[in-house]
Amino acid sequence: MDTSGDNDSNSGEDQTSLFNENISDDLLEFATVKDPTSLTFSISGEDHTLGNALRYVITLNPEVEYCGYSIPHPSEDKLNIRIQTTENTTAIEAMRKGLEDLKTICDHIKETFIRSNRLFDIQQ
Repeated sequence: MDTSGDNDSNSGEDQTSLFNENISDDLLEFATVKDPTSLTFSISGEDHTLGNALRYVITLNPEVEYCGYSIPHPSEDKLNIRIQTTENTTAIEAMRKGLEDLKTICDHIKETFIRSNRLFDIQQ
């Protein structure tokens, strides 16, 4: 994870360690800045599928003032997500909550599909 930037304190490192539990250095990067409420995350190997779903879920958080994503170039295998929050939380916490909420939604969809598929098989 690229945490280089303009941060003169260790607060960025503390937030990074809270966020970086099982994330590969090649998968997620962000620059640490003095304002923890505004960050851009770069996620490798992802496209509009994750970008739009994650943007939607993050914007449901009332502490998020802005969330948008972009694909820098069609030939780049990278997704940039920009998050700006209120003073009550950090962009890292908003990203963490968004990822957790999206995982919960995906788990529900998966369970519903499996249950419906089994029911369909029984009825055949």
